[in-house]
Amino acid sequence: MTTLLEVRGLGKRFGGLVALDGVSFDVAEGSIVGVMGANGAGKTTLFSLIAGNARPSSGEIRYAGRSLVGLRPDEVCRLGVARTFQIVKPFPALTVMENLRTAAMFGRAQHRTAASADAASQAVLQDLGLAEMAQQPASTLTLSGQKRLEIARAIATGAKLVMLDEVMAGLTPTEVQQMLQTLRRLHQTRQLTLLVIEHVMKALMALCERIVVLHHGQLITQGTPDEIGNDPKVQSVYFGASL
Repeated sequence: MTTLLEVRGLGKRFGGLVALDGVSFDVAEGSIVGVMGANGAGKTTLFSLIAGNARPSSGEIRYAGRSLVGLRPDEVCRLGVARTFQIVKPFPALTVMENLRTAAMFGRAQHRTAASADAASQAVLQDLGLAEMAQQPASTLTLSGQKRLEIARAIATGAKLVMLDEVMAGLTPTEVQQMLQTLRRLHQTRQLTLLVIEHVMKALMALCERIVVLHHGQLITQGTPDEIGNDPKVQSVYFGASL
């Protein structure tokens, strides 16, 4: 498989705090890769560096062979990389459709007219089960609805690589299962590559082909869900098991 994202020796320091320390891994085009780790492991910092929301202290990030280091978030987005946020950040006063229209016009898709952007956005809303809410203010959506809106906005940009930051956090077990079905369908029908942070371990194991595990800013192992679940290091640092 073709490598879409390459992370090499990635480091990030905030003063004396080392948030990431020499992290390296690849994401193959069309794959679903999970990022696992306890709070403070560096997962969201990793997303911020890839998306251009923060700049690395060291290392390299390459997307489709091009370096992302030093690019602004809008430049990274127009190349085909989009992210969601752990704390949902819609434009609350805009309608659901207007939220997607903004993404469709200013992301990689770069639709030139509102009509074109809305047509593309309507299909995305249909995929996420939000079509009937298109004219509602984003602020009126439930938590589950706002999580879906985060995903819809990312997809509406025209991204090939979508980074999902805890889109199942706070959902009921039924909503988690529905979200898993939605993500699998989007991955197939829209030929997306997904990089997924998730604390719902059963969901992460069920969704991902590979998982990378961070601990105190370092990548301690990576592998298939079965390999990760049986890894003594993971059991020790993440589940508190004895080696």
